[in-house]
Amino acid sequence: MKNRLKLLWELQQIDTELDKLDELRGDLPREIAIIENKLNELKEKIQNLRKEKEESIRKREENDEKIVESRANVKKYKAQLLQVKTNREYDALTKEIDYTQELVDKLEQENNTLADLNKKLTQEIEEIEPEIKNFEQELKERSKDLAEIDKKTEKERMVLVQKREEIKAKITRADLSLYNRIRAAKGKAVVPIRRNACDGCYAAISSQKQLEIRRNDRIYTCESCGRILISAEIESS
Repeated sequence: MKNRLKLLWELQQIDTELDKLDELRGDLPREIAIIENKLNELKEKIQNLRKEKEESIRKREENDEKIVESRANVKKYKAQLLQVKTNREYDALTKEIDYTQELVDKLEQENNTLADLNKKLTQEIEEIEPEIKNFEQELKERSKDLAEIDKKTEKERMVLVQKREEIKAKITRADLSLYNRIRAAKGKAVVPIRRNACDGCYAAISSQKQLEIRRNDRIYTCESCGRILISAEIESS
């Protein structure tokens, strides 16, 4: 059990050093993530706008073809009026002319609406494009700053990560699961006792509990914060 506790403490020490390296990165990772999210949203928005614009253009072209065809039909029907011999034929052609002309008017009105929409979409796209360029430039600068920091700590990080993997391989699955769960919730998972208190939350630890922890015969956790408590022997080993 003593060895299990020692391994958990060693893992915590390495993670603490890795946390310090992460602190050197400051808010850059969070800022980069925010910029990337904004960029993705804007790119998706402009893509949808362009798609809608293309669809409106396609629809207008389709309407233009129908208008040309319908106008030709109106002209043809009017010419046929001069050749009809009965009122019935005349009425039928007149109705067809009226229907076709109404269709032309409807299509032209729709095209006017589509033209206004096209203008609106173009304006929105033109407003978003500079935003995207600004965010891309900002992302480039932030990423460069982060890369420079990571480059300075790369060797140290690699050594720590390698050591971490070696130690992690020696820890039981159950102990590692407990460690990860506490670390995810509290940041530090393993802490010593200092001045008769948990070094994680500073809650007082009774003398009896300290005596039990010093035996190093099982994993004890702080009743207040849930962190794993270790004895001075494990801490100094």
